[in-house]
Amino acid sequence: MKVSGFTFVRNAIKYNYPVVEAIMSVLPVCDEFIVAVGNSEDDTRNLVASIGDPKIRIIDTVWDDSLRQGGRVLAVETDKAFDAISPDSAWAFYLQADEVVHERFLPVIRAAMEKYEADQRIEGLVFNYTHFWGSYRFAGDSRQWYRREVRIIRNDKQIRSWLDAQGFRKNGNKLNVAPVAASIFHYGWVKPPAMQQVKQHSFNRYWHDDSWIDRKISKEEEYDYSGMGFLATFGETHPHVMKERIAGQDWVFNPDPLKIKRSMKSILLHFIEKKTGWRVGEYRNYKIIR
Repeated sequence: MKVSGFTFVRNAIKYNYPVVEAIMSVLPVCDEFIVAVGNSEDDTRNLVASIGDPKIRIIDTVWDDSLRQGGRVLAVETDKAFDAISPDSAWAFYLQADEVVHERFLPVIRAAMEKYEADQRIEGLVFNYTHFWGSYRFAGDSRQWYRREVRIIRNDKQIRSWLDAQGFRKNGNKLNVAPVAASIFHYGWVKPPAMQQVKQHSFNRYWHDDSWIDRKISKEEEYDYSGMGFLATFGETHPHVMKERIAGQDWVFNPDPLKIKRSMKSILLHFIEKKTGWRVGEYRNYKIIR
């Protein structure tokens, strides 16, 4: 069973993406790893090449910066990387540049791919998610975060990245997937506040026009992390590949309960979910096959 990993990245150094950690976290279960490196303003390409693993293959891409609706350019770049994987791979393992897998999950992931390799009903595997917020000590615990998403797909080019590259569809239809008892650790909202603020001005250009950004994005020099409605303290271990990055955190984030705004509706829905495990009205970009 051959497995290909794939991702895309641009300006990883400028925006402090843990792309090296992301790639290294799944290399043990991949036979190759394709990285679509976009035209960057920094040394992203050499950063990826510095990993020095022969499994890694870089393809150079140019982003279409005119695609400014719905994050479409992110899906386009995802598909470029997916299309470059070897045709004899059975599975394709996708990670975004700020997503990392804990090493304890690798045996479970490998076993799931082996289990479902011959089951053609299964078009992908869906993972749980932990979304970190503000620092490596806190994770989002509210409805605004998606709880699961597809990160392993069959090497079937009828499958395409969907909308802003959050997930995948086949000929526009949701994938039939099986759950895997593993989590993706999402670190996109853990950056120095000044860097996070710069990213907001830049990255939102893939969803909105300049007038929206001028109205909606704060002119402050640092991003305000205090507005998240529900947070949970993270008491487990982080992936080993993140050790150095976490040790280098040079800012402090201590949530102030007095600054958190929660509507009565959000409090009620959060209570129901915690008591029953049911997320009322949850959007799922996949179909789980039992």
